Amino acid sequence: MIALILIFAVVHSGGAAVRSRAESLIGARAWRLIFAVASIPSAAILIGYFLAHRYDGLRIWNLQGVPGMVQIVWFLTAISFFFLYPATYNLLEIPAVFKPEVRLYASGIIRISRHPQAIGQIIWCFSHALWIGSSFMLVTCAGLIGHHIFAVWHGDRRLKIRFGDAFEELRKKTSVIPFLAVIDGRQQLVLEEFLRPSQLGILVAIGFFWWVHRFINVGSEMFLFSQLETLLG
Repeated sequence: MIALILIFAVVHSGGAAVRSRAESLIGARAWRLIFAVASIPSAAILIGYFLAHRYDGLRIWNLQGVPGMVQIVWFLTAISFFFLYPATYNLLEIPAVFKPEVRLYASGIIRISRHPQAIGQIIWCFSHALWIGSSFMLVTCAGLIGHHIFAVWHGDRRLKIRFGDAFEELRKKTSVIPFLAVIDGRQQLVLEEFLRPSQLGILVAIGFFWWVHRFINVGSEMFLFSQLETLLG
């Protein structure tokens, strides 16, 4: 699992590191397609392997029979989705329908945390570790959180190189730790910035994943076997 996370991290963060140079050579749309072709399979194999092996190893705790635990896990997972897929994310740039661009944002979820995807991943790991309780899950969480902590540093570094003083101004007004900049007065939440169609899309996604969870066991095993057959020819 750590090896798969490392491969994904190298592809994902490595691709981000060479983005500016690659875009100058082949264009933003062509680079986004190449990046997607490399990233999506590595992420799909990682997710499939996790789903098939999430209960492997030692069962360190089992809280699944505790009253209210299902609701707690789903509530935390829903919160993690609102951080993982913030309103500032332009979905049409993923398939390069719109020209992919690097932007500085200081609105919406960024007022809460400058790195919402890292915070969302940490919340997701906590909720699922709480539910699953296996040593495999803890190793997975360590790898995922470690990658996102690196991504916080790496992302700030890339934005500093690209935007210079403009990013420094943004960094002074925001925080990585959720709500810290709001609490100390550097930021003020604006409700209207969170009332966007993309937030409705996140709610739909949460409902879809709640419904599809009943099929995870069968689906993950079928996916893993298909990936192995592909790799083995």
